[in-house]
Amino acid sequence: MPNRSATPIHAVLVDDEQLACDELSYLLKDYTDIDVLGEGHNGLEALELIERHEPDVVFLDVQMPGLDGMSVIRKLREENQVPLPYFVLVTAFDHYALEAFRVEAADYLLKPLDKERLTEAVERVRRHMATRQLPPPVTDRPKPALQRNKLLVRSGQRNFIVDAHDIIYATIEDGLISVVTTHIQGLSNYRTIEELQSNLDPDLFWRVHRSYLVNINRIREVVPWFKSSYQLRMDDKKQTEIPVSRVQTKRLRSLLKL
Repeated sequence: MPNRSATPIHAVLVDDEQLACDELSYLLKDYTDIDVLGEGHNGLEALELIERHEPDVVFLDVQMPGLDGMSVIRKLREENQVPLPYFVLVTAFDHYALEAFRVEAADYLLKPLDKERLTEAVERVRRHMATRQLPPPVTDRPKPALQRNKLLVRSGQRNFIVDAHDIIYATIEDGLISVVTTHIQGLSNYRTIEELQSNLDPDLFWRVHRSYLVNINRIREVVPWFKSSYQLRMDDKKQTEIPVSRVQTKRLRSLLKL
């Protein structure tokens, strides 16, 4: 049985051939610290899975229809929306080795997979994870020079001035930021969640997901969810449930002793 690390390794598998996915999934069962969160079969599914699960490592096929493996890595770096996982490229062709080096892949495996080489790749990911420096806790970050106590929220044809403490959560979709408060729901004139967050009290507002910013005093309930993750049920009229990203789940467990 291959050695295992103390820290679970969350993985995603992406290959356009189902048999290749099945084989890799079967081989990875011997590594008891590896938890496969999902499988995809093209580049777009790879992006969606990485955004949803924020895995530690992605075993990624290089040649796929539409968006290939190299393009997936480049697109994630350009968008810079989620923590970049380690990539182990898996391919039947050896001429991608130089390109794998250029995109700083953790390893490069040739099909058919060799168990010894797979073990080397897993060990390399373990070493990377052990030495990765984590960002400082959000609570240790300095407060912005200017924190706004009032924000403008557009609802219908009217512009409302709301107290920042009355904001329950904010979310972004299609480039528009929606703000839900204790009394109204409308649109903010901020362009990004980051910009909105930088103008609010960091001790009060928490970026629990790349698309959501929540007021920690307006969290009604912590709801267990898929794969040991959680959702936050908020204190608005709809009791909206907001996903907590995998990275922020670690902070949630630490804060609430879950």
